[in-house]
Amino acid sequence: MNQNILRFLFYLILLGCGKSDPSSIDLNETQEPNSDDKYGMKLVWEDEFDYNGAVDAKKWHHQITPIMGSSWANGEVQHYTNHQENSYVSNGTLKIIAKKERYTFQGNTKSYTSARLNTKYAFQYGRIDIRAKLPAEAGTWPAFWTLGANINEVGNYHGNTYGSVGWPACGEIDIMEQNGWDKNNLIGHLHWGNTQTTQYQNEGETKRVQNTASEFNLYSLEWTKNEIRILFNNEVFYIKSIDNSMPYRFPHYVLFNIAMGGTLGGAIPANFTQSVMEVDYIRIYQ
Repeated sequence: MNQNILRFLFYLILLGCGKSDPSSIDLNETQEPNSDDKYGMKLVWEDEFDYNGAVDAKKWHHQITPIMGSSWANGEVQHYTNHQENSYVSNGTLKIIAKKERYTFQGNTKSYTSARLNTKYAFQYGRIDIRAKLPAEAGTWPAFWTLGANINEVGNYHGNTYGSVGWPACGEIDIMEQNGWDKNNLIGHLHWGNTQTTQYQNEGETKRVQNTASEFNLYSLEWTKNEIRILFNNEVFYIKSIDNSMPYRFPHYVLFNIAMGGTLGGAIPANFTQSVMEVDYIRIYQ
């Protein structure tokens, strides 16, 4: 059939569907796949950060009570707050800001503040995508990670809804960590307590990366009944088979934070003032 006839028939179909200006249609245009249906899964939870001001309280919980009594774990030197100076949304991204400032909480004074967010959504299996820019400054320890929702950690959102066990019995998945002295190094890691022996176990991998502070990159977790895969820009760099001796067949929730100093943050420069992590979106598929 003549191509002009085909084009004319196509225009008639468009008019019948209510398209008032067929001449404006690009016949070569391709439609992007629906973001609700990706990787063969459905989008079940997300935050696109397309609002301004405080983080969405229906989706996020600020964890602010130190889990070690007066301090956080791993030698970290910050307090986490629920102040908008440490976490807010603007221009389409979530900002988590670690600052040098004296701040007292429950009688304990620290020299730095930051934010630690828990998702109010817990899930089992699927894929997490987090598109973000990481902090550039030395001494910062940013992380996107998960904990078993049955953890008995003080101040977490889920409490004893899913049970009450300690760390590492709950299981931890570090989708992204970066130490404070090498911003070209990416860490994906697992920490868990063996469900049969109670022994602490951990395993992970590192990846050399560039431009994590100047560009948005994609940090992902793929989690099935039998396997955990950690990805950077859709490239898998760590795979672990899982079984019943590992606490990864149970709901987890996601955490975002920037710690200061400590095991992976290291020395904080004397001239440090503040550092920002930006998150464009988080999407969870199942």
